[in-house]
Amino acid sequence: MSPTRRALLGAAATLPYAPAILRAQPASDVIRIGVLTDLAGPYRDVTGPTSVACVRQAVEEFTAQNPSIRVEVIAADHQNKADVGVNTVRQWFDTRGVDVVTDVGNSAIALGINPVCVERDRVHLNASAATSDLTGRACTPNTIHWSYDTWCFAKTSGAALTGMGGDTWYFLTADYAFGHAIERDTTRFIEGAGGRVLGASRYPFPQTTDFSAFLLQARASRAKVLGLALAGDDLVNSVKQAQEFGLTRGSNAMQLAAIIGSVTGVIAAGMQTMQGMYIAETFYWDQDERTRAFTRRLQAQQRIPGVFPNYVHAGNYSGVTHYLKAVKELGVARAKASGREAVALMKRMPTDDDAYGQGTVREDGRKIHPSHLYQVKRPEESRGPGDVYRLAVTIPADQAFRPLAEGGCPLVRS
Repeated sequence: MSPTRRALLGAAATLPYAPAILRAQPASDVIRIGVLTDLAGPYRDVTGPTSVACVRQAVEEFTAQNPSIRVEVIAADHQNKADVGVNTVRQWFDTRGVDVVTDVGNSAIALGINPVCVERDRVHLNASAATSDLTGRACTPNTIHWSYDTWCFAKTSGAALTGMGGDTWYFLTADYAFGHAIERDTTRFIEGAGGRVLGASRYPFPQTTDFSAFLLQARASRAKVLGLALAGDDLVNSVKQAQEFGLTRGSNAMQLAAIIGSVTGVIAAGMQTMQGMYIAETFYWDQDERTRAFTRRLQAQQRIPGVFPNYVHAGNYSGVTHYLKAVKELGVARAKASGREAVALMKRMPTDDDAYGQGTVREDGRKIHPSHLYQVKRPEESRGPGDVYRLAVTIPADQAFRPLAEGGCPLVRS
């Protein structure tokens, strides 16, 4: 583990806001935010400590402008286990006075805590779970899904790459809800664009580190594109092994497409390994002057120089910023009394921040903004640390997410 990562983990474990939370009867005039994330597992870099740092950044910026409103932050590791995540959230609500849960990361955990948030009338502000069911059959009046989902990235990658000539695909898929949703949604857009899926290998998650057998099956399919329906450390490891097995070289070279990738994984694996890969993202730190300003503040104020936030990290900052604006409008007492009322106000208010810019939150809880397909640059094209992408395609905000009428959310009026 690098010194930067150690520093981040230490920061997450020793949040200055946490001691007040330990009181038997938490003060009723404090907004409490719980960051449920992966602090030590395969998603620790794409969520984890940097997600905590982004929540802290949002809180510090808000309280600097609104010193009369007290906000506290705690964090916990869900260990990528649904029971651990659900039990943690129940404990937070019942004994620690937590008002909003953010980040979350794992789709199975996100779906598991949804009914708990409804039951306790607290806010589920999800920045990192991929499943589009959060704004579909599993939508609730207490949930907002912020950064991305499988439908968005499936369209961004599947339709665009198929249209660019990558019309045959093979999937390497994490064998749980997250991976299945990515494969399902991407297949829809591949076929809709005239392409075909020739097969898939599903590997046990999270215990798999050797992808060799699955990659050999992918190469034997002779597909043009290897769709990686996975994330975190698994993405980095599978790409490294694909390079070692020569999948991206020769007359039958495959194009690698990370359906749920991030700048974090590119930097971790190195541009030499990731060059040429296509990755869908809804945020890139070097996207415009506002995203660059946000990144500079985050690095300086959270003391994480050299760490470049991805769309999940930025989604935590953006979502918490918007939530706290609603708290200011409602007042702390009303915001704490009803998460449903806070979410309803968040849907009525336009969003605007330095990470995601201007946007809206739909009736089904879907945060709306553009999506982008990037290609990783060659090392010699990079201008410096963090400069890893060239833009290939942008999907406008009104086309980037599943149409409201198609999701099956019971909150949507017919």
